[in-house]
Amino acid sequence: MMFEAHFQTFEDPEGGVALGARLAALREELTRRNLTGFVVPRADSHQNEYVPPSDERLAWLSGFTGSAGLAVVLADRAVLFVDGRYTLQAAQQIDTAAWTVASLVDPPPELWLAQELKPGDRLGFDPWLHTSAAVERLQTACIKAGAELVAVETNPVDTVWLERPAPPLGQVSVHELKFAGDAETVKLARIHDEIAKARADALVMSDPHAVAWTFNIRGADVAHTPLPLSYALVPKDGRPTVFIDARKLSNSARDHLERNADVTEPDQLVPHLRRLAESGAAIAIDAATGADALSRLIIEAGGKPLRGSDPVALLKAVKNTTEIAGTRSAHERDGAALARFLFWLDREAPGGQLTEIDAVEALETFRRDTGALRDVSFPTIAGSGPNGAIVHYRVTRRTNRRIRPGELLLIDSGAQYQDGTTDVTRTIAVGEPTAEMRDRFTRVLRGHLAIARAIFPDGTTGAQIDAFARQYLWQTGLDFEHGTGHGVGSYLSVHEGPARISKLGTTPLKRGMILSNEPGYYKTGEYGIRIENLELVVAKEIVGAEKPMNGFEALTLAPIDRRLIDVASMKDEEIAWLDAYHMRVRTTLRGALDDATRDWLDAATMPLAG
Repeated sequence: MMFEAHFQTFEDPEGGVALGARLAALREELTRRNLTGFVVPRADSHQNEYVPPSDERLAWLSGFTGSAGLAVVLADRAVLFVDGRYTLQAAQQIDTAAWTVASLVDPPPELWLAQELKPGDRLGFDPWLHTSAAVERLQTACIKAGAELVAVETNPVDTVWLERPAPPLGQVSVHELKFAGDAETVKLARIHDEIAKARADALVMSDPHAVAWTFNIRGADVAHTPLPLSYALVPKDGRPTVFIDARKLSNSARDHLERNADVTEPDQLVPHLRRLAESGAAIAIDAATGADALSRLIIEAGGKPLRGSDPVALLKAVKNTTEIAGTRSAHERDGAALARFLFWLDREAPGGQLTEIDAVEALETFRRDTGALRDVSFPTIAGSGPNGAIVHYRVTRRTNRRIRPGELLLIDSGAQYQDGTTDVTRTIAVGEPTAEMRDRFTRVLRGHLAIARAIFPDGTTGAQIDAFARQYLWQTGLDFEHGTGHGVGSYLSVHEGPARISKLGTTPLKRGMILSNEPGYYKTGEYGIRIENLELVVAKEIVGAEKPMNGFEALTLAPIDRRLIDVASMKDEEIAWLDAYHMRVRTTLRGALDDATRDWLDAATMPLAG
């Protein structure tokens, strides 16, 4: 059976001589501008996690392709700062003779700068690629070192990037009410209420996800996320303005937008904002996605920037009944595709001939066979053996390896359907797993179940329950270096704020939110384990409860590998939950499967208690 991936590629990022020449060219440009150094974030002007090729400055310069990172280039050294998800990946992708890898979190880059900059140094930054809070941290570091922080008008990386791609012109589509649930007028009314609460005269929508949700549109400017790169300016009274390249708009898409907003080009954002600020207006800006350049502009024009949480982020995170029904349908469709894939994998992998790329291509093909797949929601992570220990591993033709008996295969993937976005991870035993593998898998599974079974008061945050997922790993001195879960959009970003299950998750979990539940364990050089379901926050009726209580409903429908479970170490209530989950997977998916896959699913979801 032949498979082919349409939405993913397996080419290696550029390296070697090209990267060395690029770093040298940037240093020459910095010298020409009388700058001692420059900060290169992994960001675009919207602070997006996933950016178009024209904004992949960090990858172009360093070779690092992860979704989070920051580089500091000085005359005599270059440092790439990444978080714990990317430590192994960064070391493999960069030229270690030219670059040093350091922590993005503990200690942060600002501490390094405060120690390494010298009095009189001039550190440059692009104010369109940093939030104001990030710039304030850089400013504090420069002051401590006696250095100067310099906002550049044009990015020096762009100057030396001679073959920089053009900005994207993905076509905009209307996200129909049968998928969106609420009309734009309803959403704008709620946003106007939030602007009034903030005592603002207007709101700058710097996050294209917010623009897409508010105006019920989707786009194609960013890989794997149906995002129309755009801004919007919403006054407390009157019509909003959407700033988007007209070349992205068909007549029908423009007509749709113009029902509720004025539409103009992106280069009109600055003059529009300046005119509003010159009246002394208080203008709300999203602290997480609003570029520092926007705050500077408002202040210089005499206005007042109100930096805070984007009200649209929370409105968007709480899914309406139409979106919830849609995501359930999407997960049933996706679950059937996953069952076909897992059956195929179980049949083919023990022969030792399959590669990681084979697995990625097969899974995408099974999803495309649904006839509803619009894209994958991120490049599939398919790490066998030691590659599974690289948390955000992406297979290339260079790193591709055979899936061998006696190894674990970690496969983390997702799909974009018009009715919902999916994200699921399963760890599969190929052949006979070791006792250690079973022990670690079961500890991760019990942590996953602790989140899935959790009941918590309304208002509980992700930080309050994050430790539930880690407790069984902690008991034996182990942990994982990423959050337990992130928010997920509705045919939007697979990573959506503001809520998350992590040590940093301070937003209360509200009914209707969708979050991932994905604890893991990674043994460097040997294997990786992760188990991920998407969870819907739902009400839990507790007899005698003195306050409203919430819990989770598992949306993902896919068997968890029974061969890796040490049943003897599990509690009866954990076994009962998993057996009930597997029964739901089996009864929900059987009707969509052929006889052979149905037989496989029946065996894969047999009760542990039997």
